Amino acid sequence: MTRRPVRIANFSGYLGDRHGALDEVMAGDAVDVLVGDYLAEVTLASLSARHRADPAKGYVGYFLGQIRPHLAAIAERGTKVVTNAGAFHPAGLAEALRAVISTEGLPLRVAHIEGDNLLPHLAELREAGHDLAHLDTGAPLASWGAEPISANAYLGGRGIAAALEAGADIVICGRVTDASLTSGPAAWWHGWAEDAWDALAGAVLAGHIIECGPHATGGNFTGFAVIPGGSANVPGALRPGYPLAEVAADGSSVITKHADHPGAVTVDTVTAQLVYEIQGPDYLNPDVTVHLADVRLRQAGPDRVEVSGTTGSAPPPTTKVALFAPIGHQIVMTAYLTGLRIAEKHALLAAQIRDLAAPGVEDLDVTLLGTAAADPRSQWEATVPVRIMATAKERAPLEYANFAARVNALFLGSVPGFFIDTAAAPALAPQPRIEYWPGLLPLEAVEHRAVLDDGRRIGIAPPKITQGFAGQPVQPEPAPYPSGRTERAPLGRIAFARSGDKGGNSNVGVWTADPEAWPWLRAALGTDAIRGLLPETADLEIVRHEFPHLRAVHFVLRGLLGVGGSSNLRVDQVGKAVGEYLLARVVDIPVELLDRRPATAG
Repeated sequence: MTRRPVRIANFSGYLGDRHGALDEVMAGDAVDVLVGDYLAEVTLASLSARHRADPAKGYVGYFLGQIRPHLAAIAERGTKVVTNAGAFHPAGLAEALRAVISTEGLPLRVAHIEGDNLLPHLAELREAGHDLAHLDTGAPLASWGAEPISANAYLGGRGIAAALEAGADIVICGRVTDASLTSGPAAWWHGWAEDAWDALAGAVLAGHIIECGPHATGGNFTGFAVIPGGSANVPGALRPGYPLAEVAADGSSVITKHADHPGAVTVDTVTAQLVYEIQGPDYLNPDVTVHLADVRLRQAGPDRVEVSGTTGSAPPPTTKVALFAPIGHQIVMTAYLTGLRIAEKHALLAAQIRDLAAPGVEDLDVTLLGTAAADPRSQWEATVPVRIMATAKERAPLEYANFAARVNALFLGSVPGFFIDTAAAPALAPQPRIEYWPGLLPLEAVEHRAVLDDGRRIGIAPPKITQGFAGQPVQPEPAPYPSGRTERAPLGRIAFARSGDKGGNSNVGVWTADPEAWPWLRAALGTDAIRGLLPETADLEIVRHEFPHLRAVHFVLRGLLGVGGSSNLRVDQVGKAVGEYLLARVVDIPVELLDRRPATAG
């Protein structure tokens, strides 16, 4: 007998997300499963350093404070909870949570997932011939020249499903894929076989859409101004709600939100998250390869978007391993320049900082952020921030006396209009600089286990069927659009965008809500056009794909983020603003498209 769709609600999209979100979700509509995602790649970098200093701090401690007030209601309702807040120490968080549950006298069973932590086994893996080749370059880990302090394999959702099947009420994970927090419970709920590829693929996509919380309900959205939930004077939602996925037995889903919560769920808010941080039409997961080419989105009602057409096939034989290693130290300061001749002032200030830098400083970046307004109407319209970042192998060149104090000593002898915010916390000491290595490892080399409340361990065998991944499909460059009357206007007049990061690559998805604008958009955004619109990509490899059913063009900008968001010198280290930058570029747009642009466009 086919079960009804499982209702899965997100309550966290990253470490530091809205702390009271779980309170909001618990007061919202009834759901079957609550899922909380805390682990972005840059989060792993910071947590790895913290875990190295104190192994007891390897998990997200504040999760305990979030969930404790709701444990009684969770027990009463029979709601399941799945989270990756266990980070580097899921057993530790599970133990701490069991202690809280015991104090409350509640009958909740906590399981945790293990097997992702490969740090103790790196030497053994190398001896077995696993070189943990870099995902993008193919270089072996031995060529890195850095000593990892963490190494975590991305696990799928089958361990989560096994723990729930064995009676767990709360499942604490470490590094499972973000989407597995949803696909695991869906597989448990519907009893899917390991090779139910289409159903699994649909659940993975649903998980991808809700994993970043308000990203699917109007947060970080080009069309933010039309999202309800603000005030008469401020467009957009003040606190967009968190999304739900209703995942059916065939893997199709409806994305929605709690009825009385601010925000909106539309085809465009869902498209924004669908094209976010993917690498092309094939989306790889340890349980299934998800094929996105034929995905359809349909507005099925107010704040309800139906997701269908997802297909799946066997997963690849490998999974990603996130390795982090300290490669030195870094310090960041912010200063300001004011008035006329900003470019010349910036040039002299940068030269002065380079002149005073102590021996041993490796990279020094002095970036001007923006331009001053012409005929400014306030001092702040005439003011431009300057971000100063320095790196060094050793700590000494970046100690206060050797760097920040020297920058602060420039005020009387540098350019006019140069100042710092004396009320802000000063940069006094350098921080560790952590580098990322995304390696590949056969799934059969990972010992994936679910550990139950009573200590029993359930081994999760590697997939019986896998298929090699030869790379994303190659698509031809678009043909030119027929010439006609055009007007110079920002691309954002008729298009939306969202961008993000995967290792050293930034990805940008651009789409239009107007079917009539799609032929022009796809023709206008070829690879060469992107190089012209984003000069930073001039020497980079750009991979381009089209999603006609979404009216979207997707780009992977390889190497824009260096080797990863935790160690590059960019101000936007993880590429979250690249899409909005692209939309701000002025292009030649057919006049007839500007005349009919949808009300939701930027």
